Amino acid sequence: MAATYNWPMTLSTISALSPLDGRYAGRLAPLRPLMSEQGYMHRRVQVEICWFIALSDAGFREFKALTPGARTYLLGLVKNFSEADALAIKEIEKTTNHDVKAVEYWIKSKFEARPELMAASEFVHFACTSEDINNTSHALQLKAARDQVILPALDGVIARLREMAHKYAAVPMLSRTHGQTASPTTVGKEIANVVVRLGAARERIAAIKLLGKMNGAVGNYNAHMAAWPEFDWEAFSRKVVETPEPLGLGLTFQPYSIQIEPHDYMAELFDAVARANTILIDWSRDIWGYISLGYFKQRLKEGEIGSSTMPHKVNPIDFENAEGNLGIANALLRHLSEKLPVSRWQRDLTDSTVLRNMGVALGYAALAYHSTGIGLAKLELNEEALASDLDQAWEVLAEPIQTVMRRYGVHGAYEKLKEVTRGKRIRPEDLHGLIRSLEIPQAEKDRLLAMTPASYIGKAAELAKRA
Repeated sequence: MAATYNWPMTLSTISALSPLDGRYAGRLAPLRPLMSEQGYMHRRVQVEICWFIALSDAGFREFKALTPGARTYLLGLVKNFSEADALAIKEIEKTTNHDVKAVEYWIKSKFEARPELMAASEFVHFACTSEDINNTSHALQLKAARDQVILPALDGVIARLREMAHKYAAVPMLSRTHGQTASPTTVGKEIANVVVRLGAARERIAAIKLLGKMNGAVGNYNAHMAAWPEFDWEAFSRKVVETPEPLGLGLTFQPYSIQIEPHDYMAELFDAVARANTILIDWSRDIWGYISLGYFKQRLKEGEIGSSTMPHKVNPIDFENAEGNLGIANALLRHLSEKLPVSRWQRDLTDSTVLRNMGVALGYAALAYHSTGIGLAKLELNEEALASDLDQAWEVLAEPIQTVMRRYGVHGAYEKLKEVTRGKRIRPEDLHGLIRSLEIPQAEKDRLLAMTPASYIGKAAELAKRA
């Protein structure tokens, strides 16, 4: 018989359904005010207030310009928006069963005892469809999440990786292509590869324009034109959308839409974040492997346990957590980017519930960036292990020897080295005997004889320092 539980339903970090609000709640504190339901309501209030103030400045005889005191009061509703305000809106929503209308009624309730605002209260949400408020609110949420959480977190990872790339620029490391020994590189150069890739991905995220539309029920300013047919509503809407905060929204104007903003920019943004995440998945797996090879040690933390039964273990859990959470983030981000630009006719409601998961997708990404940063801070390079591996892989010098042979026209250079080295354990003396027998200038022989796996790194150090 299945067990039944009668636990109290008080929401806490131990009872939360999502680990973002449970186990990892503390790590997501910066994102929560921006992407939560409260954050969404806050932005809706901001949009409604901006639109209302702008209407008062439009020159309409029926809506005189607001006094400085009224403007200060209205902007204060946005600036000081609190959890109590969000809960008050939710209480109104119990009656309206419409979240945007609840915001409108809450704003109007704040006009009581202020005759100037009460007289103009019908201009709250004037000529707007709910999606005029929602799409701009979502853009404001994404703008804040990107600029205040996602990009700073990525910048922290990139900065730490760049520091490591420069520090270890000249430390030789055996490469492995297809899992087999290959031409040596340096630790710094391999990290520099990630720095450059991640930096480019970061710039793509930052460059995406966040769009907003305020053009009515189906994108044609129908209600607006019914009220004031001679007024340039498109120019007015553009001004509200593009004017910097706090008097505008500081977004990029979207001139063409159905009822909803098409969400193409959202898809582009989510794809860009997913691309950065994929690069970090690649890095997480690589560094996991380097730790496994002993190239890196991990600093010990007092009291920490790696295994419940094997006391010796120090597991690379931060990179494993990062990899796992990056995968969840990308699954959600890709669904968002594929689903959101698709809407039946002038709109359906499938985007509404999906959009509420933007914070979840970005939350898993932010959590992974945090884990990556913790993992990187624990790493200590084990140069002995790196040197030992190189010293056991003299076969990698077959490449430079046969390349120099080709330079001097030695026939069958590649085939001769293949015969000597392929599938064999090579000792230095094996290669040196071959080098001494070559019909090439003595200076070239001396240069090849002096070469070791650790010195055969090409421009790796220079490239690493340039990253």
